[in-house]
Amino acid sequence: MPWPSETQRDTEVFALIDKERERQSTGLQLIASENFTSPDVMEATGSVLTNKYAEGYPGKRYYGGNAVVDDIEAIAIDRVKKLFGADHANVQPHSGASANMAVYLGLIKPGDTVLGLSLDHGGHLTHGSPVNASGILYNFQSFRVGATDERLDFDQIRDLAIKHKPKMIVAGTTSYPRRLEPQPFRAIADEVGALMMFDIAHIAGLVAGGAHPNPVPYADVVTFTTHKTLRGPRGGCILTTAAHAAAIDKAVFPGSQGGPLEHAVAAKAVAFHEAMQPSFKNYAQQIVKNAAALAEALSKQGFRLVSGGTDTHMMVVDLQPFDAELTGKESQLVLDEAGITLNKNNIPNDPRSPFVTSGVRIGTPSVTTQGMKEPEMALIAEYIATTLRNRANPAAVAEVRAKIASLCAKFPVYTKRA
Repeated sequence: MPWPSETQRDTEVFALIDKERERQSTGLQLIASENFTSPDVMEATGSVLTNKYAEGYPGKRYYGGNAVVDDIEAIAIDRVKKLFGADHANVQPHSGASANMAVYLGLIKPGDTVLGLSLDHGGHLTHGSPVNASGILYNFQSFRVGATDERLDFDQIRDLAIKHKPKMIVAGTTSYPRRLEPQPFRAIADEVGALMMFDIAHIAGLVAGGAHPNPVPYADVVTFTTHKTLRGPRGGCILTTAAHAAAIDKAVFPGSQGGPLEHAVAAKAVAFHEAMQPSFKNYAQQIVKNAAALAEALSKQGFRLVSGGTDTHMMVVDLQPFDAELTGKESQLVLDEAGITLNKNNIPNDPRSPFVTSGVRIGTPSVTTQGMKEPEMALIAEYIATTLRNRANPAAVAEVRAKIASLCAKFPVYTKRA
């Protein structure tokens, strides 16, 4: 039975894909957890590997016909181990969330105590939020950033660890703009006899590019996503010491997943190869330079930066000093109209709900991939401020939209149809 003919092609969906391509290409993509993958990564993601079932691991599959798939997955494993200096890697997790849940499943028991950063202070849903399986199945205790400096307080973390005696300490964040040194977490974990898990979902590309400390030598297990600063396909990965390799592999399959997405695994292998090139180090460094430049420019426009700035690829902006009535929700909506994509975000001790917020989160991975540098960051800050100051004026917003389209035309994402 043949596929539908060209005249029966799903023009509705493909027209929407074209529309999304246009949106990405003509606007500023400032969501900290997004990036533009290379054409090679997308080609692998859309390859014939999507047709193959491959439950199990290289050399130990439940289906036949996996000789080629085994070679591809082995390459992905070997590359990511070299990239981060890890003993063992599992490249099958479908996402960062599934990677984190596999770690919990493999290394601790339901009801065990775990210590992690509170969601409203920069942690992740899978770091113990009560609405997530991590918080439902495990006894998470949360640490928070300091009330004045809005940075991690390792004395507080140590005190909580001594008090609660967790089986595991989870390091890692989704909206914390400062460096995360692994040594203090390791010292606290050793003192209380806890395992140490480091979630580098956001900073994996910075770690790979030498722009952030590598936690692999210190942590029992490291998880990350491949689609943020690492600039790969959507997916997850787990790195472990040799001692935990078998338990982690069993927790991924058959513990929490079935057949792996081998087209995504192939795309991860391509992304790991790209991250091993000398040019990637320059890219990672430029992400951080751009973030610092954008944070400084936003400060000059009257915004307050949570923790006073950034050391990484992201910043969290407190909108209240700029305009006490302005919310993150409203900012996200009007900036979308101007062609600036970012997300509303809670600030520490936010008086507003997570659905409204007093802040926004901004990241520089995507615009850095486009080739923008510090001068463009000053323009971006100006466009953000102008839009928000004139949010009740559609003509002014449209004027900014035109300027952004002109800027993006100078930094095309893809020179060919992607």
